[in-house]
Amino acid sequence: MKPRALSCAVGAALLLAVGVNGCSSSGATDVAGKVCQKADSCSALSGINAAQCKDVIDKSLTSMSSGARADAEKSYSGCLAMPDCGAFSACISGVMQGSSNGTGGSAAGGSGGTSVPGSGGATSSGTGGSANPGDGGTSPGSGGSLAGGGAGGASRGGSGGGAVGGNPGTGGGTAMGGAAGGGAATPDLMTSAQNAYWVAGPVTKVASGTADLNVDKNTTYQRWDGFGGCFNEMGWDALSVLGSDQVKSAMTLLFDATGGANFEYGRVPMGASDYAMSWYTLDDTSSPDYSMAQFSLARDEQKLIPFIKAALQVKPDLRLWANPWVVPSWMMDSSSNMKSDAQTLSAHALYMAKFVEEYAKQGLTISAVHPQNEPGYARVHWTQSELITFMKTYLGPTFAQRNLNVEIWCGTMSKDPDDTNIAKAVAADSAALQYVKGFGVQWNLQAAVATLAQKGPVMQTEHRCGNYNFASPYWDQSRYNANMPQNDHLYGEESWQLIRDWIVSGVNSYSAWNMVLDTVGKSLDGWPQNALLVVDRANKKLIVTAAYYVFRHFSAYIAPGATRVAVTGSNDALAFKNPDGSVVVQIYNKGSSPKTMTIGIGSALSQVLYQFAVPAHGWDTLHVPPS
Repeated sequence: MKPRALSCAVGAALLLAVGVNGCSSSGATDVAGKVCQKADSCSALSGINAAQCKDVIDKSLTSMSSGARADAEKSYSGCLAMPDCGAFSACISGVMQGSSNGTGGSAAGGSGGTSVPGSGGATSSGTGGSANPGDGGTSPGSGGSLAGGGAGGASRGGSGGGAVGGNPGTGGGTAMGGAAGGGAATPDLMTSAQNAYWVAGPVTKVASGTADLNVDKNTTYQRWDGFGGCFNEMGWDALSVLGSDQVKSAMTLLFDATGGANFEYGRVPMGASDYAMSWYTLDDTSSPDYSMAQFSLARDEQKLIPFIKAALQVKPDLRLWANPWVVPSWMMDSSSNMKSDAQTLSAHALYMAKFVEEYAKQGLTISAVHPQNEPGYARVHWTQSELITFMKTYLGPTFAQRNLNVEIWCGTMSKDPDDTNIAKAVAADSAALQYVKGFGVQWNLQAAVATLAQKGPVMQTEHRCGNYNFASPYWDQSRYNANMPQNDHLYGEESWQLIRDWIVSGVNSYSAWNMVLDTVGKSLDGWPQNALLVVDRANKKLIVTAAYYVFRHFSAYIAPGATRVAVTGSNDALAFKNPDGSVVVQIYNKGSSPKTMTIGIGSALSQVLYQFAVPAHGWDTLHVPPS
């Protein structure tokens, strides 16, 4: 949506659409300070002081494009000229309420990309269960009211599961305590700390005080489409040693809307990933098979398709997307370079089309295809021009000719600058954008998100896997272990910060890497990596990791179609407004002591204050129902 202004009589509000491009405030009139000083003198501030009001308005102005900001400052100045406090307050409120870019469009407020409205998604309330995960493998209770639950049932208690094993609880009542039993819904809080994950905590609405964090519902950023994870053969192989009840528990923990993380997306390897049981493609013939006569899903039917179908039993509307790590050997030359002749590229486009069609025969709908995982690092080498030509000249037309309603995304890009250059070249290529509907980026492409988001939605396609023998954000390299990964609390803290960084950069969705592995977690290349759920093969036990709870704190509360809104006061906080009007605030405390926080939710003029504790080295989720 483009910025626009509506001019009316004196005192009318300016309505704005806000982008995320920053602009310098150097030399600008301090309109925010003047507005807030006058609001304070007019007793128009509620739950917020003048300094906090200024921070909120400055945040809103900084988020705008230069033209929109100039219009907003002009409108604020018009309000300041009003001598009457009532007219002034109404004018300022109108300006603030109009400062929104809505819920559609790309992260940068552009018009590009197909909107993915989602299907609403239940707000992820828990289903009762014990507040504290056990550690001996027993079920954590079967209901009972948690903090904040009213007569109508338990508050958001999760399905839990032991921190080191055990099945999730299945009890509990309605999502928002009191909703079914009458009375207004109340805010609820979910908190996690080491050895105390997914615990319902108390939250207090306070009448006065100074907010540590200010959530401005009127300053908005990108639309949110959802979270997800990747299906891999090794994950299903690990689950195969467990009993059917624990396998069902794993699927519930990942995909259930009330008892789990409510993942919206599932990534599907097209042939082997590096977490397949061995390397393979779907047309491994000794000579070229340009017609795909030998194409077969026989290998996928052993471990991959059963994994996906188990997830669909829990979440039938899970959105599946696919991309290859490798291609049939006959498509490459002796140096593993992708052949560039028309016959080979046409065959590769047909290979992908057959994948979509054969999966459909299995009852599995592939909604999008990303043509190559990490081309800059891949076992098959593409040049930039060749990959772009493949998408716009071969893959797009082939899907169209075969009437496949499948989106093509420029993904999954990882290596900088190689893959960055590919993605940006696609974004600048109008012919490619006739077919390419979005961008899939991971690992090293965070800085490119703002540019790509102007042309379409951007998905973060692979959460960092943990346990690195190289420098990485929020990681102590001395912790690297060549024999097994550390699925520990520190990886949970790392994960929270990584998710935060990518969301702030402007992505519209976020995908975990391995959802399930065993405790060794070694790839085909011998790299031990972390997972959200871990299987102890020797003891036949499912382990729920700290990183899982990080994802669940986000994915269970933030509904598809939500909009990220502004937060001031800390970089360790994010906020979203769900389609139903509820507000979700995510907060991380990296300190070694618990911290009592006061959160103000509203606008620069009026806030409602909530107070609660954030544990040391832990994270909280505050959910405030629609007012």
